Amino acid sequence: MGLTKFIFYKILGWKIVGAFDPAIKKCVVIVVPHTSWHDFFVGVFVRRILKTEINFVAKKELFVWPIGWYFRWMGGASLDRTAGQNKVEAIAAVFNSKDEFRLALAPEGTRKKVDIWKTGYYYIAEAAHVPIVPVAFDYSTRSVTIHKPFYPTGAIEADTKVLRNYYVGVVGKKPEYT
Repeated sequence: MGLTKFIFYKILGWKIVGAFDPAIKKCVVIVVPHTSWHDFFVGVFVRRILKTEINFVAKKELFVWPIGWYFRWMGGASLDRTAGQNKVEAIAAVFNSKDEFRLALAPEGTRKKVDIWKTGYYYIAEAAHVPIVPVAFDYSTRSVTIHKPFYPTGAIEADTKVLRNYYVGVVGKKPEYT
């Protein structure tokens, strides 16, 4: 057992349920609930253990010297966030420019409690013609559950209801924000 697995499984007491389908090289990974900065580190452990590239987008200003190399190494892609640009199309273009790209997003859009998810994740998946992979970080059971890919139908309200059902009973790091 490698050091990463030892820390994640034995010291921190987490488990991973499910896996990413290796045949799916491009997808939008929605991680719910997102209630703490600790979620980033849980995600880093999972991607390392599963040996699966998981990506993110961030403002282009982060990708300059001296730390730009680190963000690219961690799977980051720069995004020009200048006002007036269509972010969905810009991110879909990132998908088109890569052979492999699994974009992790938190549909809540914040670490606080929300009743309505932002819709960008859905429109990105549609524009890029990729599935959505629901992933749950449940701190009450210390489990990361990777669900099967979900293919958007174009009926966003109905699809969102289906996707939200994957997270019923899942508790975030800060339960009051779940």
